[in-house]
Amino acid sequence: MTGGNGLKSYTKNSSYQRGVIDAAKSHIQGAIAKKLQPENLETFSVADLGCSVGPNTFFAVQNILESVKLKYKTHEPNSKIPEFQVFFNDHSMNDFNTLFKCLPPNREYYASGVPGSFYSRLFLRGSLHFVHSSYSLHWLSQVPKEVTNRKSLAWNNGRIYHIHAREEVTKAYSMQHAMDMTNFLSARAEEVVPGGLVAIVVPARPNGTPHAQVIFNMMFDLLGSSLMELSKKGLIDEERVDSFNIPAYCTCPQELEAVIQKNGCFSIERMKSLSTVIAPDTRHRPQDVSLSIRAITEELIREQFGAEILDELFHLFTNKVGEAHQDIASGIALNLFLLLKRN
Repeated sequence: MTGGNGLKSYTKNSSYQRGVIDAAKSHIQGAIAKKLQPENLETFSVADLGCSVGPNTFFAVQNILESVKLKYKTHEPNSKIPEFQVFFNDHSMNDFNTLFKCLPPNREYYASGVPGSFYSRLFLRGSLHFVHSSYSLHWLSQVPKEVTNRKSLAWNNGRIYHIHAREEVTKAYSMQHAMDMTNFLSARAEEVVPGGLVAIVVPARPNGTPHAQVIFNMMFDLLGSSLMELSKKGLIDEERVDSFNIPAYCTCPQELEAVIQKNGCFSIERMKSLSTVIAPDTRHRPQDVSLSIRAITEELIREQFGAEILDELFHLFTNKVGEAHQDIASGIALNLFLLLKRN
């Protein structure tokens, strides 16, 4: 299974993710109040990309719709508030049955499910007025091909992620992220109306911060060393570890700006760090941290190595998190809010 709005059921549905949504709430409200241009519309269409199964997607959507209604009442008091159509998007493997069973009963919108990767077109041309995506765009559409190619300088043997690896490995991850973001922007440029808004929240790193100092990255590095320990014990084949890599990347503001400017279809209206920590919260017990990482990686690991290693793997991982507590506590954590406007 690849990324690109999969692999995030824990982060999308945890109390931590609710905290991220709450932290972004005021930014979204302010963006709609200042940047949205109300029109005499019959239907106002919103898409949440990487929705998972709720309930946090519903909190985000409700915030958007309340802000839009307030904008209409304040700036166009004599106009009719449009009806709202909300599209919930995720991979076809997402549990849409659970999603729709959990829809708020008193919702003021019509709901539709849209399966597919948001790195490609999903909607009709010029059909969306507001796009939201939280904690999804750090997942890549695929593992960079170079890192699993033995003949490549970017072959990532002995690791499952790019930190502490050769420069070529990190470059391959960076290039894959840039390609994915370009595809994301190009697809949305077709779907979003002129003047429409795109709100994004991603785990990131400050400009100039080494990847190895980012808490999010540290977790995957510890997971990789746990897998290598299992291979040394003979419980898994080392070649299977060499061919396994996590399809995720923590970008920085400079990288995002470069991709957006090169694409040219959107203007950056706001880019702010949110006053939250990028989980796992280092004050939590190692067991809690381990559960959170297991939730977002278990499916990948099961596909590559089988389910029988999971308990032993995450027992090792829990111990490593405890041993690395001081390093993790001093790591960098950043959630980035980005508002784009369709040119």
